[in-house]
Amino acid sequence: MLEKLGLEKINLQEITKDIKDQHVNFPVSNINNHCLRIAVFSGEYKWHYHSNSDELFMVLEGELLIDFKDKDTAVLKPNDTLLIPAGIVHRTRAKQRTVNLCFEDINADTIIIDE
Repeated sequence: MLEKLGLEKINLQEITKDIKDQHVNFPVSNINNHCLRIAVFSGEYKWHYHSNSDELFMVLEGELLIDFKDKDTAVLKPNDTLLIPAGIVHRTRAKQRTVNLCFEDINADTIIIDE
């Protein structure tokens, strides 16, 4: 029935369960002018910020650490969310495999900070 309407049901656990790479990040869906991305990773990403978009993280599996230059590290566990306003310098990292969703503007830029 959903297919007849041009709708696609996506199971997030199904599309991530076999990912073994250290860092995979891809869009799941677009809605209006926003994108829902899913990331599966361990290790750390570079310090960066988004000048033109807020970023909302939601952890599905594992533990996501989000470091800030001028604030304490945020520790997100499954079902936790955190909104990072545009312009805030941060980096994500995980000691073990984590799966998280990220909601952001489709045209969000990523400005890498050289250390």
